[in-house]
Amino acid sequence: MRSFDYVTVGHVTVDVLSADSSRRPGGGAFYSALQAARLGLRTLIVTQGSPTEIEALLEPYHKELELRIIPAPATTTLDTSGLGAARTQRVLAWAGVIAETVTVDTSILHFAPVAREGIPTWRGHADFVGFTPQGLARRWDEDGSGEIAQSPLPTDRSSLDGLLPVGCSAIAISEQERAACAPLLSAATDAGAVLAITAGAGATSLYLPDGAVTRVQAPAVAHPRDDLGAGDVFAAAFFTSLHEGHSPEQAASNGNAAAAIRIGGVGADAVADRSAIEALVR
Repeated sequence: MRSFDYVTVGHVTVDVLSADSSRRPGGGAFYSALQAARLGLRTLIVTQGSPTEIEALLEPYHKELELRIIPAPATTTLDTSGLGAARTQRVLAWAGVIAETVTVDTSILHFAPVAREGIPTWRGHADFVGFTPQGLARRWDEDGSGEIAQSPLPTDRSSLDGLLPVGCSAIAISEQERAACAPLLSAATDAGAVLAITAGAGATSLYLPDGAVTRVQAPAVAHPRDDLGAGDVFAAAFFTSLHEGHSPEQAASNGNAAAAIRIGGVGADAVADRSAIEALVR
C-alpha cells in the first residue's frame, strides 16, 4: 500500500486579486492536489512557506488534503489580474528554492513548480511521475516590482537533465509556455514521456513517445468566469487517467473536461469531482 495516491510538490501561493484585493490559495501544487482529492485520491501537498499562513489559507480544504510544509520566512504571494493570455502577475513575496530532500511514497508524484522553486531531490517510491514545468521558465525583478515574464530554459543537455524529474512519465503545459520550455519538452519526449499542450478553448495537442501527434478538442465553455488553476486541474485529471490505464486521448478528454468545469465557476469551489467530469466527457 502506498502512503498516498497523489503527491504534489511546489509552492502553494497566496493569490491577491487586483480587482478586489481578496486573497485566495493558488499555485499548481494546490489546484492539482485539490483536483486529485476530488477524484477520490488520498492526496498530500509538499510545499514551502510560512506554516501558519499556509495552514490558515488551506483550512477550508483540510478534510480533503494533507499538508507537509517546509518552513520559510515568507509564502510566495502573487498580485494577479486579468484572464487567460491577458493575465498579469507580480511577485510580492517568495518562499525560495526548495532545497530539502522530499521523502514520498505515492502512486502519482507531481512536480508543480510555480515560481522558480526548482525540482527538489526526492527519495521513496512513485509509480508515475507527472511534471508541469512552466514555473521553471519565469523571471521577475528582484524587488518584485516587475511583472512575471517568461525566461527560456537552457538548451544544453546537462542543464536540462537537472531540470527533468527522474522517471518523468508525462508533462502538461500550455501553449503560452511552450516556447520557453521547448528544450525541456524535447528532452522529456526523447526519454519516453507523454506530452500534452493545452490551448485554452482550442484543442489539446498530444505528443506520444512513438512520434505520433494527435489533438483532442476541449469542450466549449459558454460563459468563462475564472481560469486560475485551469491548467493545473487539467494536469491532475490527465496524470490520474494515464495512471489508471486510459489512453492518452481519453486522459486528455478527462483533463479538458476538468478544466472546462473549473473555468465555468469561480475559485477552488469550482474544481469538479469525478462524476461531474465523467458526465461532461459523455
